[in-house]
Amino acid sequence: MTAQAITKTLPPQGPWYKNLTKEKINRFLFGSKEKEGFIKMFVIYALLICIGFIYIYPILYMVSKSFMSLDDLLDSSISWIPSSVNLSNYVQAAKSMDFWKSFLQSIIIAGLPTLCNVVSCSLIGYGLARFEFPFKKLVLGIIIFTFVLPSQITMIPTYVMYSNLKILGTLWSFVLPSLLGMGINAPIFILIFFQFFRQVPKVLIEAAQIDGAGYFKSFIKISLPSATPALITVTLFSFVWYWNESYLTEMYVHGVLTSSGWTTLVIQLDNFASNFSAYATTATNAATNLNESISMAGTMLSILPLLIMYFVLQRYFVESIDRTGITGE
Repeated sequence: MTAQAITKTLPPQGPWYKNLTKEKINRFLFGSKEKEGFIKMFVIYALLICIGFIYIYPILYMVSKSFMSLDDLLDSSISWIPSSVNLSNYVQAAKSMDFWKSFLQSIIIAGLPTLCNVVSCSLIGYGLARFEFPFKKLVLGIIIFTFVLPSQITMIPTYVMYSNLKILGTLWSFVLPSLLGMGINAPIFILIFFQFFRQVPKVLIEAAQIDGAGYFKSFIKISLPSATPALITVTLFSFVWYWNESYLTEMYVHGVLTSSGWTTLVIQLDNFASNFSAYATTATNAATNLNESISMAGTMLSILPLLIMYFVLQRYFVESIDRTGITGE
């Protein structure tokens, strides 16, 4: 075949836009059954970028300011990137917060009630999901009501009760309610386990009981291993809520009238100005006067453990949220 014949068989070539039809344009903009359209994807990613920027901006600002020296703070030409990395801000903030002691006590204060929350809430959720008894719906309603009820309403009676029990200023003021399924935000954890255990097939429990397993053994061997997503969700949320709780921790564990010696990084951050002043007066080396950079460094130190935990457990956390349906989907 000659070159002239090949040229005749080829479709006429022209500018790319002449080959576009109305159907192709609509498919590109609005999509089809197999593919999302450009407009929808653009709106979704634009919203995600805007929402992500709202959450990330304070962290970026905090990191930027925490590495700045006093000269950088006073220099109007420096906005985001410091002229040099100043690690002394973190050193002074850590010393004034007594970081390592406060960090270990924060893990204990947040970890022990979290462990108790997981045990008690899983048992309560399993009982509500698997057993029928009178006034069950009323019990579920009371659990939801206790979650909606603000803690400020019960704060004074709770304080008086803990004082009578002689557990103020001790870990028991957090551990004891967690053991009884009444820890911080425990009702929502009970509902998470309740919803998850309802999805476990009853035939598995019945088969285990036929093989001689009792109720408790069926819970340990059958239901609990399949509830891994719920366990991860409850553990992470409970730990974060106990870690970030400053008011109740300072009132019940740290002690309002008499200091018990227990403290957390969040409490140290609340009292950062007074703690830094005490550190500056007793420091062997000359300490810098408190400024925004040192305050930002102290704030960064208080949230850094949680950021690392989320970074390490992000994949498991997202999967557990998706499987437990905590978003209400």
